[in-house]
Amino acid sequence: MAPSIRLSPATRSLFDESLAIAVQGLGPRQQVTLRTSLRDETGELFQASARYQAADDGELDLARCPALPGGSFSGLEPMGLLWALQPQKPFWRLVKRDVQSPFLLQLEVFEGHGKPPGRLLAQAQHERAFLRDGVRRVPVREGRIRATLFLPPGNGPFPGIIDLYGTGGGLPEYRACLLANYGFAVLALAYYGYEDLPKEMKEFHLEYFEEAVNYMLQQTQVKGPGIGLLGISKGGDLCTSMASFLKGITATALINGSVANVGAVLRYKDIIIPPLGFSLKRIKVSKSGIADISDALNNPLEGPGQQSFIPLEKAECRFLFIVGQDDRNWKSEFFAVEGSKRLQAHGKEKPEIVCYPGAGHYIEPPFFPMCAASMHLLVGKPVEWGGEPKAHCEAQIDAWQQIQAFFHKHLSGKPSGTSSKL
Repeated sequence: MAPSIRLSPATRSLFDESLAIAVQGLGPRQQVTLRTSLRDETGELFQASARYQAADDGELDLARCPALPGGSFSGLEPMGLLWALQPQKPFWRLVKRDVQSPFLLQLEVFEGHGKPPGRLLAQAQHERAFLRDGVRRVPVREGRIRATLFLPPGNGPFPGIIDLYGTGGGLPEYRACLLANYGFAVLALAYYGYEDLPKEMKEFHLEYFEEAVNYMLQQTQVKGPGIGLLGISKGGDLCTSMASFLKGITATALINGSVANVGAVLRYKDIIIPPLGFSLKRIKVSKSGIADISDALNNPLEGPGQQSFIPLEKAECRFLFIVGQDDRNWKSEFFAVEGSKRLQAHGKEKPEIVCYPGAGHYIEPPFFPMCAASMHLLVGKPVEWGGEPKAHCEAQIDAWQQIQAFFHKHLSGKPSGTSSKL
């Protein structure tokens, strides 16, 4: 019997779902190398490989057999071949541009543990999809709003969320659509660097974001009376500002966000919040040309920096801070702690803070490979984001559950109906 790869689910799974991988038909205790490959939409290649030894019966089940040293990872890691994927081009990050098409994952089994790999014994393909059947993708061009709304199957109403990404700009949809798979109506909102929106991060007007909040609250499929906000990085401090000044927000989840306004002037009616200052002298550049910007920002508790601290005590919502303790972009844990102190000093409910040791800045949905360093639009060179791949992967899995549970609790008044598959 020729070796073959057995996958469960067999041909297609959601990107944030685990995938069971096994090889059958090998010789007793046969040594093999498994390799996964995936190309993003620009054609850039991501790969991971691991060395294994089959069991006495010639079966190799990644849920039971540990990877041996010498590959992209070692130890018992059933999903290692996915979370350990690394770009062949330096400083490249895996993102999904068109959520309507899946990523194609290629799996190969090679003889032995040599470099280059030995004879090809078996191969298989698997689709990693982003949209569950029945989830609707609705482009939104109403007034000034440039966004995409994802609606779960059925009439709802569903708990509503606005999803914001960071300084990369554009309109990333992949986190919003993955979240919609779990029963949320999610609006992926662009705010600069997209269509007719501002080209640069110079100043933002909260009226634009207010329009998006009102749009969501007017949708019959969105369950009121309030909606949730989810933001990562710069999107996090924008969510903090929205929660502080706008009505109709019930729950705000921040992934490595800031409680100070960063990078651009923020305006709302007659209120102006200046961006937190920074010093280029505090940026450290390694021999390989990668910048460490973690100390660049000024302290928002001192001097003129205090004017940049967002008055989150004005918010009428619950907060969840997701913190990667190895975030090299900025001091996320410090921001979460200071935000918590500020809320409690004003008699507000203590926020939930979930900290992950070994997790970096880009805490994405599960099984996105960790991006250790990539180009930063504002810095103009590659910066390090921090994180240790295995710990970062585990943080992404847990944070995804925490975010869903938080929104289910505060937007639907019921505990999460989604159970973790892990």
